Amino acid sequence: MCGIVGVCNLNGEPVPAGLLKRMTDIIAHRGPDGEGYYTDGPVGLGHRRLAIIDLSPAGQQPMANETGDVIITYNGEIYNFQKLRVELEALGHHFHSRTDTEVVVHAYEEWGDECLNCFNGMFAFAIWDRPRRRLFLARDRYGIKPLYWYCKNGVFLFASEIKAILEHPRVSREICYPALNEYFTFQNIFTDLTLLEGIRLLPPGCILTLDLDGMSGPKIRRYWDYPFPSEPLGLSEEECAERLYHLFVQAVTRQLVSDVPVGAYLSGGMDSGSITSIAVRHLPRLTTFTGGFDLSSVSGLELGFDERSHAEVLANLFKTEHYEVIMHAGDMEWVMPELIWHLEDLRVGQCYPNYYVARLASKFVKVVLSGAGGDELFGGYPWRYYRGLNSTEVEEYFQRYYQFWQRLVPDEDKELLFNAETYRQIGDHSAFEVFRSVFNGWSGQFHSNADYISASLYFELKTFLHGLLVVEDKLSMAHSLETRVPFLDNELVEFAVRIPVGYKLRNLERIVYMDENLPGKRWLYELKTNDGKAVLRKAMSRLIPQEITERTKQGFSAPDASWFRGESIDYINRLLRNPKAMIYEFLRPEYVSKVLDEHCSGQMNRRLLIWSLLSFEWWLRKFMVI
Repeated sequence: MCGIVGVCNLNGEPVPAGLLKRMTDIIAHRGPDGEGYYTDGPVGLGHRRLAIIDLSPAGQQPMANETGDVIITYNGEIYNFQKLRVELEALGHHFHSRTDTEVVVHAYEEWGDECLNCFNGMFAFAIWDRPRRRLFLARDRYGIKPLYWYCKNGVFLFASEIKAILEHPRVSREICYPALNEYFTFQNIFTDLTLLEGIRLLPPGCILTLDLDGMSGPKIRRYWDYPFPSEPLGLSEEECAERLYHLFVQAVTRQLVSDVPVGAYLSGGMDSGSITSIAVRHLPRLTTFTGGFDLSSVSGLELGFDERSHAEVLANLFKTEHYEVIMHAGDMEWVMPELIWHLEDLRVGQCYPNYYVARLASKFVKVVLSGAGGDELFGGYPWRYYRGLNSTEVEEYFQRYYQFWQRLVPDEDKELLFNAETYRQIGDHSAFEVFRSVFNGWSGQFHSNADYISASLYFELKTFLHGLLVVEDKLSMAHSLETRVPFLDNELVEFAVRIPVGYKLRNLERIVYMDENLPGKRWLYELKTNDGKAVLRKAMSRLIPQEITERTKQGFSAPDASWFRGESIDYINRLLRNPKAMIYEFLRPEYVSKVLDEHCSGQMNRRLLIWSLLSFEWWLRKFMVI
């Protein structure tokens, strides 16, 4: 696991080595174990190494094949690399290290662009194909590893993090207004934009190529998408559960390959508990980590947000070496500046608790297993999918589902949120059309409740999960920690999306209705339910206790609704009620004050928007002030 950068001067000028060093130095946290550079006239590659497999100097990058024709800078793990190596050796390829990086190089030599179909893992890499004078960039199927790029002012740049691209003197720092509109709608960015104009994120499952001898710019094509079928599997629920169990065991076991210590997050839920149950079979003493919260000033639903007791039950059951970090209301204030600098690409959730838990894990291990993906694959958020039930046509489904995904500010409030100039710059950019465009790759139907829920699962895999993965990469790599996600194993994913929806959700005929008295006529839904992940619960029942498999869904979130009315309110007021706050270059202070008043009075829970406003303020301070 590493950090990568690259420069291509489109005018043919040679790349200065000093520029590559500046770009890699600023992401040194991603790779404290080594650095390397390669230049070939107008092309330069840089690398920071976090050594996980083959810790010897043979694993240094950028890495070339025997003839020096194919050079790679690579970030990731290919879990089936040993099997591929045997296959490539039989085809006459010779290896000089034990790394998966070298397998990628030879796979590209042998199979060209199609090599990506062979890789089961997470990756973002760039290959300089010298004979063809061609740059080849690729990102894994699910977007576990990020890859940003920029092409303007006669230069093409790429990097694992935006801050490395900003080191180039030709890159200006300007707000991307369509991305700003997306962020304050979805608390996410569904397109390939970022908040910085001109800097883009290569979509998951995509390839970018740049032909230096051609006249055209970068070309992007998709090599993979979630293969939801037109017809589901013809298996019984018991047969699905049995097959799922074996694929899950295989996936976790496959992702334990490492030459450094491996640990696991253990939240007390089914997903992380199931991963831990498999990992302890293969590792003599697994180290596990969880985060908890001081609930002394918390009320209501948030009194159930501390899952340490459940995690301790599982840690005792599996005899892990278990560590916990307890967070208090004031901890957010202290971590925000460094957190936002590392995060840089604002996305879903209130992620400062994850930052603290990653920091804890990094003190003991270099690799940690995460349960990410289990909810999105198996229907862990039923109250979201139920909004689309009983739609009479696809447009009704889009409208109802879109209402939920306006997580921060609904369209009707945009003119109140953004100041006049920002609103003018956004112009006719439509967040709803962005939302609809996610379904362009959907190959299924829109006829039945099962179709609508499958479409919702597809949408959330492409957007919500991707946002979580981007955040997780930044937070873990901030501490030189590699996060692996066993649920996103190729064979497991391809099976999961074919499982009938009725095996995932227990109630497809739930009545959903509208409350005319709520703003925007919001659709009502159950906040908590254990309807989801039914087949996964059945498959995992042989691994973990029933009290865990049948628990009501609980996400990992701090009790910020309470804290933002209590201990944290002075900090929030200092930042957001300050008329000189940088956010007011783009937003209206009257709207922000109204949001804070609504939250503090208990009239509405605006914790997500308040967090996003705090994040945007710190983002502006860190990235728009040179």
